[in-house]
Amino acid sequence: MPDSEIKVVAQNRKARHDYFVEETFEAGIELRGTEVKSIRLGKCNLKDCYAAVEHGEMLVYGMHISPYEKGNIFNTDPLRPKRLLMHKAEIRKLDQTTVLKGMTLIPLSVYLKKGRMKVQLGLCRGKKNYDKRDDMAKRDANREIERSMRQK
Repeated sequence: MPDSEIKVVAQNRKARHDYFVEETFEAGIELRGTEVKSIRLGKCNLKDCYAAVEHGEMLVYGMHISPYEKGNIFNTDPLRPKRLLMHKAEIRKLDQTTVLKGMTLIPLSVYLKKGRMKVQLGLCRGKKNYDKRDDMAKRDANREIERSMRQK
């Protein structure tokens, strides 16, 4: 699929720092009127948000969508839980995985795909502090190697 069809609106960069991403899923997101306009302007924050299954529905909590400036009474609460659109079988599978294996569903990015808002969900396992230090050490070592290669 060409990259021109996908426009990334918001990313959760901290998620890859704090979690091991085991698997990714794509889900639609149910939005109300002015929320779409606000997201298109890039007024979406994925920091500290997560997804969970409740009563057979996938919901995202903590996703902050700023109110649309030109909106009126139709602006909604910025932190309201938003429903994700996925097949029931996928929702059941993810619910079982999160409950049995102790994993978490973290939204990694929000993007436009063929005119529709999509959320990329990651099935994640938490990192310990020593895992984070190992990742930083590897990144620093790679940076030093690249720097020395450029100098020669």
